[in-house]
Parts: sequence; structure tokens; C-alpha cells
Amino acid sequence: MRAPELAGDVWLNTGGETVTLAQLRGKIVLLDFWTSGCINCLHVLDELRPLEEEFADVLVTIGVHSPKFLHEGEAAAIEAAVRRYEVHHPVLNDPDMTTWSQYAVKAWPTLVVVDPQGYVVHTAAGEGHAEALRRVIAELVETHDAKGTLRRGGNPYVPVEEQPADLRFPSKAVVTAEGRILVADTGNHSIAEFASDGETLIRRFGSGARGRADGAFDVASFAEPSGLTLLPAEVADQAGYHLLVADTANHLLRGVDLVTGEVTTVAGTGNQWRDGETDGDALSIDLTSPWDVIWWEPAGGAVVAMAGNHTLGLFDPRTGRISRFAGTTVEGLRDGAAAEAFFAQTSGLAVQGDRLWFADAETSALRYLEDGAVHTAIGTDLFSFGHRDGDAADALLQHPLGVAVLADGTIAIADTYNGAIRHYDPASGKVATLATDLAEPSGLLVTGDALLVVESAAHRLTALPLTADGQQVAGDALAVRRPPTELAAGTVEFSVVFTPPPGEKLDDRFGPSTRLQVTAAPPELLAEGEGTGTELTRTLKIAEGHTEGVLQVVAQAASCDADAEHPVCRVTRQDWGVPIRITPDGPDRLQLILAGA
Repeated sequence: MRAPELAGDVWLNTGGETVTLAQLRGKIVLLDFWTSGCINCLHVLDELRPLEEEFADVLVTIGVHSPKFLHEGEAAAIEAAVRRYEVHHPVLNDPDMTTWSQYAVKAWPTLVVVDPQGYVVHTAAGEGHAEALRRVIAELVETHDAKGTLRRGGNPYVPVEEQPADLRFPSKAVVTAEGRILVADTGNHSIAEFASDGETLIRRFGSGARGRADGAFDVASFAEPSGLTLLPAEVADQAGYHLLVADTANHLLRGVDLVTGEVTTVAGTGNQWRDGETDGDALSIDLTSPWDVIWWEPAGGAVVAMAGNHTLGLFDPRTGRISRFAGTTVEGLRDGAAAEAFFAQTSGLAVQGDRLWFADAETSALRYLEDGAVHTAIGTDLFSFGHRDGDAADALLQHPLGVAVLADGTIAIADTYNGAIRHYDPASGKVATLATDLAEPSGLLVTGDALLVVESAAHRLTALPLTADGQQVAGDALAVRRPPTELAAGTVEFSVVFTPPPGEKLDDRFGPSTRLQVTAAPPELLAEGEGTGTELTRTLKIAEGHTEGVLQVVAQAASCDADAEHPVCRVTRQDWGVPIRITPDGPDRLQLILAGA
């Protein structure tokens, strides 16, 4: 089909100029539908960087930022996100999801390729499409070069000038026994060490350049480090390092010797996990966007918030082993036994004795793990959020990233997208607001009689007194503006489309090449069709009495080079949370595209 023209309210990285597809005729255009809080979207940004470099003279990437949360649609927030994640292509802010709807997008992220003559020729949802895109683009270059319809050179991207600073989009902080404050300086790709005043910079671990090199403090490199935890002294002596770092965009855990400054890789391969083993020797297991990490004595190791696949991992620095600790990889909110619970981009951890508290960003939830079971204190589902205090059952958060246990046993929450610090009292079940008007608070650290807030979008640490009483905010309940998919009551024929890219075929050498998992929220929404199978088609039956809900779908496909003697193989995977509305005249078919023309 002819690609619809782009519509939105603000263009970024263009020097203030509006970009149209008509102006780009003759170029290959790659539309990346994303939202800044979605971990899968951040993965795709990294996947696209090599393609943008390889095809710089013929390819124009345009990020279409279609926000999930209210905050993400604000101009200041998307400007910060573009800088934080070093997005080096034009970005259109699409707060009303106009362009999203014109392209019939159903998932974050979705990639759409438009050929030089303005036609949509390829669509793919999820991540892991880099090689497929490379083949599609290469084929378009060959075809349109021969036709004379390819235009080389020129790009509407205009970089934004950055000013150096001690902190740039910091994420988390910890305090040493000596009172020094270590900060994950995410945007500067390093760990900053400050004096106890939180202002005097003493030293930095990491060169400041994005990378994954081990070595001395000024040679080593990180990529968007986030979580930090200090190991107990006896564990540090055995492991040979004191600080454990969640090196998020490198998909690694790094160890830092605070005496010598030496940085070493202690877990992960540097490859992002897509499928396969999660238990074993830590240096041979793929990780996926570890966002936070904390030592938890009852577990016998460091718990890792594996945001990239919605699970918790457990790493033992003494043995160098890592394992799946909780979660199934399905994104959602479901309590119960740890191994069967659903998480949604866990991004902040805190320990309270035998209880592990955590913030689940994508469900705007505060949850905890205790005695092998997961419980939810605040939060309901993937699509509900807001700023509301009062009884925990009615309270609302918006994409929280941090949590801390206060001296009186109550819980502080970095309610990131509300720009607030929230307070939860487990004894009374009440929620209050301690502070507002903060710039994306992402981490919390209790220091004496103050709460130190990592105010990420303000590039600073902010101390809040813990003596003030909280206020009550009675905000509205909000919901994701993504329109629900209408379906008929009863039986629905469901399918996921996957077409291997040019030069590839499905990889069935060791069994079925595809897998489909379907669950629902609420669980009783589906009378039939829930579960895991190898076919990408399935008959679903909507239970009587339901008018709305969410279908949670995980699809993946393995493909390989078609004619190579030693083929390179890859796994493509996507998670969908599809809000549905049951209507009398709704369609009885639902199709999602994993990849296809």
C-alpha cells in the first residue's frame, strides 16, 4: 500500500524542520514506532545503529514516538528520551497516536519499511529483526538502483549539541561504608563516586565512552549502566570485587574493585537473550537488559531485575553461577508462585529482611516477593495508571523505577513518570505523596535522616527530608490511549504472521521452528485457547460475560540462511499485550504480524 503521510505535533533532531515522506521520495525510509519507556523499543534502537551506519547514504530512519503513558507524550519528556538514549535520527512525537493508527500498528516496537517510491514493503513487530532488515534494505537498494529511482546522499537529521556535566541521566545510587555515594551515571556510561555531600566528584569508573571493555578505571567502558549493589565484605573478598553493576545496554553484569579501580565482566556474554538457557555458568549465559541488582541474603546471592524479558535472575558472585529466580518471560501482572508469576519490566529493587520489594514499571506497580510467592501492593494491569493516593487497592502510580525501605518499615517509591516520591505503609495499606515536581526520579537512597533522590532528567541528586507528612493527591484514573481491538463474542480465529526475510527459511532442523504462547488478563477471559504450542494459528474462545480484557501473546520464530553450508540462524520474538473489546458485530478473526511484506 501507499505509505500514509506522517502526522504528529513535534519534530526532534531536525533543527525544527518538518519532514514529509514526499520530501524523502527516492530514499528508503524505516519507520520505528516506539515509546521511551518500553524496553523492547530500547533494544531496537541499538539494533538499528549498525544499519543506519551501513546504509547511511540511502536510508532515512524516522522514529515515530507513539506514547503509552501520559508523561511520555509531553514534549520535554520525549526530548529527554531522545538525548538519554542517543537517538541519532529524526523523531516525530505522535501523542495522539495518529500515525500509529494510520499504519494499523498494534505493538511497541513496530518497524515499517517504505520503498523509494513511497510504498510499504515490509512490516515487523518486536525485536531481533536487524538481519532481516539488512536483507530487505539491500534488496531495495539493488532493485531501485537498477530502476533509477534511488536517491543517494542527504539526511534530515540534525544533531543536538550536548553540554558535558558531572551527571547525565543518572539511574541508581548506593552508599559505601565510608559514606561515599556511588551513582550509575547512565548517560555518561560510567559510575561516578561522590563525597558524602553528593556534590563533590571524587573519581569515575569508566572512560565515559559507550563500550564494553574491561580494565583499569579510566580504560574500562560501560553502556547505559543502571543498577548498583555493594557485596557483603566476606562475599567481596571471595569474588575479588566490591561493587556489582547492572550494565544494562551491554546485557552484562560488571564487577568493580573499589580499591584498585579494576572493572571486570562477571556475567553475560554481551549477546542479548532471546531464547535458550538461563541457568549455568554466568559468563556463558545471555542476559537481557539487567536494570537493577541487589544483594539479598535469604536468596544467597544478588537478585537481578532482568527487565528485558520480565524476569528476576539470581547471581552468586562466589560461584559465578546465574539462574532464573522468578517469572516466566510473559509480560503482565499475575501473582502467585515465583516461577509462575508475570512481571512487567522490573526496574527497581529493595530488601526488607525476608521480603524483596520491586517496582514493575510497565504495570505501574509496587510488588514484593516473600516465602516463594509474589504479591502486589499497588497496581492492576498493563494499561492502567495515574496519580492517586489513599487505599492501596485504589492507588495509582505511573511507570515507577525505584523503591526504598525507610527506617520505620514503610516504603518510598520513585514514581518516575508522575515526577513524584510516593509513600506506602504496609501496616495501614495507605498511600501518600511525599514530594512532587521532580524530573523523572529513578532511584532512591536512604542516608541518615534524608532520602536521596536520583533525579534523572535533572541530572542531579536531590535530598528530601523524611520528617514531612505526606499529602493526598486524588488524581484521575488514566489508561493507555492505544485503541482496543474489537472482537466478536465466542470463537475467534487467531494467527501470527511470520515470513522469513529474503535469503532465509524457517529453521526446523531440530524440531518446530515457531512457538506461540497465549494467556489472558483476567485469566478467565479465555474459555479455550490458552497455553503454549508450536503453530502460529489457534482458535480462541472468549468466555461468556466478558466485555473487555487483554490477550497476552508471545510469538517467536527461528530462521536460517537458506543456501549456506554453515547457515547463520536467529530467533525473532515479540510480546504483545492486546487490549480487546467484545462487541456484537466485532470481527471473529485476529491477526498479528511478527514479520511480513
